[in-house]
Amino acid sequence: MIKKFPIVLVIAFLISCVPARKYEEVESKQKVCSEKLKEVSDLAIKLETDNTELKAGFDQMNDQVRRLKSDTTLLGKALRIKEKQYDKIDLLNQRIQDQLESLQKGSAIENQRLISDLDKTRLELQRKEDELRLLEIELNQKKFDLDKLSTDLKDRELRVKELEELIANKDAMVKALKDKVSKALLGFKDKGLTVEQKNGKVYISMEAKLLFGSGSTQVDPEGQKALIELAKILEGQEDLEVLVEGHTDTDKMNSGSHPKDNWELSVLRATSVVKIMLKHSEINPVTITAAGRSEFLPVDVNDKSKNRRIEVILIPKLDELFEIISKDN
Repeated sequence: MIKKFPIVLVIAFLISCVPARKYEEVESKQKVCSEKLKEVSDLAIKLETDNTELKAGFDQMNDQVRRLKSDTTLLGKALRIKEKQYDKIDLLNQRIQDQLESLQKGSAIENQRLISDLDKTRLELQRKEDELRLLEIELNQKKFDLDKLSTDLKDRELRVKELEELIANKDAMVKALKDKVSKALLGFKDKGLTVEQKNGKVYISMEAKLLFGSGSTQVDPEGQKALIELAKILEGQEDLEVLVEGHTDTDKMNSGSHPKDNWELSVLRATSVVKIMLKHSEINPVTITAAGRSEFLPVDVNDKSKNRRIEVILIPKLDELFEIISKDN
């Protein structure tokens, strides 16, 4: 607090000690000093008010930071920066108090210098306040980014769960279909027919001896029975694609008529199988494909008879799965 001496006593003392002209000079300087002192006091009050507002803003930002879901490294770093800035502001305020006391005791030149320093300090405080505002904006943006990331992760988890359920349902359907086919074709098990589930598909493999004579593309009666049984099971299975593949051994063909080679033999045999299945069932022709693989996909390099075969591959349609993946992308 500023100690003020009674003006009357000062004036009386000056009148008794100096001439009138000196008295007027002293009175003029006293007036100037009083005005400067008042300006500095007003400025100090304003700076104290600004400092109080900054502290209030600092407390509000602390509350906002504590409400964040988690203290990430970036937010913790921002909080520490803000606390350091608060310490700097407190230090600047102390400097202002010290300068105010010095101003009250100093000369006119010293007063002018202190006023200049106070202006610089005020500008520094304003800069720090702007930095705090920018920090608050940055913290709010980080919170928004965290909320958005959390939402995106929840959406992705839902899509993953949906995919897992869809895949599980497809696997269950494939297993049920494999069991149904195995049961229906059980009578042909010892005649070169096998049923296997792998890679999410059902593979029905029939050795050529069950279906065809040597070099022939016409299906034998016994083989037709197996194909008709299989076709009946596949009726109405709109969620399946049926791929019929013909396979041969490595023996070369020497024929002037068709089939001329193993490629033609494998394709023609697959086509014959498809025709029989379509003739004796209501399978949608759009869902079935005939293909030839010739000799290039053997199952046993030491047993040619096993390589001469027809494979009927039941493939679940994955349109729903691809649709979900497409949405995710």
